[in-house]
Amino acid sequence: MMILRAPHAHEGISIKKVMFKVNIALLPAVLLGILQFGMPALFLVVTTILSALACEVISLKLNPRAQGKINDGAAILTALILAMSLPPHAPLWLGALGSAFAIFFGKQVYGGLGQNLFNPAMLARVVLLISFPVEMTKWITPSAFYDGIWYKMGVDGVSGATTLGLSKEGAETGFHWLSHVLGTSTGSLGETSAMLMLLGGVWLIHQQVFTWHVPLATLAGCLLPGTAMWLSDPAAIPEPLAQLTSGGLLMCAFFIATDPVTTPTSNRGKLIFGAGTGFLIFVIRAFGNFPEGVAFSILIMNAVTPLIDQYTRPRMYGYGLKTEEK
Repeated sequence: MMILRAPHAHEGISIKKVMFKVNIALLPAVLLGILQFGMPALFLVVTTILSALACEVISLKLNPRAQGKINDGAAILTALILAMSLPPHAPLWLGALGSAFAIFFGKQVYGGLGQNLFNPAMLARVVLLISFPVEMTKWITPSAFYDGIWYKMGVDGVSGATTLGLSKEGAETGFHWLSHVLGTSTGSLGETSAMLMLLGGVWLIHQQVFTWHVPLATLAGCLLPGTAMWLSDPAAIPEPLAQLTSGGLLMCAFFIATDPVTTPTSNRGKLIFGAGTGFLIFVIRAFGNFPEGVAFSILIMNAVTPLIDQYTRPRMYGYGLKTEEK
């Protein structure tokens, strides 16, 4: 989205169409995660979505003047992003509680769709991570989901640490780039397949759902200092390809940081926002207590979005800011 002066011409793009495209772009990664982690992951996704829709209905009944509609796809997108950031075998109540918090306190309390200050899904994830750290850090090693005959849906839960988690503990990560690219690594549903995240994000750029500014700046903001630190001290941080394909960096760059509601509107502002988000992810990964910092970084940058917008707003053609203010 860009701020432009009138007159405007409608391109025929609606919120419903945008939400539909983003949900479609996420679907391959969701399906792959369900195939890998089995029925518990499927139940978690369904529960999270149903909880979000139920809370959306209740909120709109309580406040009919709130923005948005139940069928605009926004609640489903919030639930999908939240579910993809949770451990695949997380308790169902955790997904339901997270969705309820995201819809009630992350979105509807501000007045509904387009009014929220923070990304609802990331706000809920941070609350869950702080309130239920044990349930939020039980990662499951994906099984061989294809045995040569058919895909297995029943998967025994085998605990395993993520690549970033092992690196944070100073252990040998055993990073295998092909596993992370294809999507057979340990992590949340949204962390497993770098390839599907990248393909979905590029397709959304091609569909003009968002521009390249935020994704590119987010990746550069994290990988440039991360690569420099890895070159100076390889033991302190995973190699650049591991930083890119592990954790939620790609999901953040294409599906979270590009939220048009909570990010700046000008292209210059988007570059600043993305670079700041990526840099904070690097800082938290390298020096923080948590192995991943996507949710915290997004919320911090959401808080400074109004300030970025104030200093990067486009000028009216032919006029300077001082002239405009007069």
